[in-house]
Amino acid sequence: MPSNPLGTLELKVPPPLVALAAAVLMWLASMLVSPVPVPLGARLSMAVIFAGVGMAFGITAMVTFRRASTTVNPMKPGTASTLVTSGVFGITRNPMYVSLVLYLLAWAAYLSNWLALLIVPVFVLYISRFQIVPEERALRSLFGERYGAYAERVRRWL
Repeated sequence: MPSNPLGTLELKVPPPLVALAAAVLMWLASMLVSPVPVPLGARLSMAVIFAGVGMAFGITAMVTFRRASTTVNPMKPGTASTLVTSGVFGITRNPMYVSLVLYLLAWAAYLSNWLALLIVPVFVLYISRFQIVPEERALRSLFGERYGAYAERVRRWL
């Protein structure tokens, strides 16, 4: 039996799948309480803005990883061949997860529901604990002080 039973969840569920589960929970939560009365045009505008910025973060991060010839597989951070610190990685250490949060915020804006919005911080907490912390351990092991200096200079989220 592992000494940390929660550790068994580390790196087990692909982050996009966690985001999809969060989106479904947001939709279900939105059925429990009335939406905030915001005109459809405003909701759609906010949703498009959040999703567009999310797409920019995600695509830029994936392209940067590909150009650096390192893995984009979040389930195997120990296979990273290069520490990427440039471009969007100079703004946040986790631009792909930021993109998922922005997609969820877009969904929350579209749903216009305060209860659905409360699922977003739950997603952030889950991803931080079960995805980012193990990734950071692996990157520290692989890149040592270079990763430590990067982590001190660039925030985990934004």
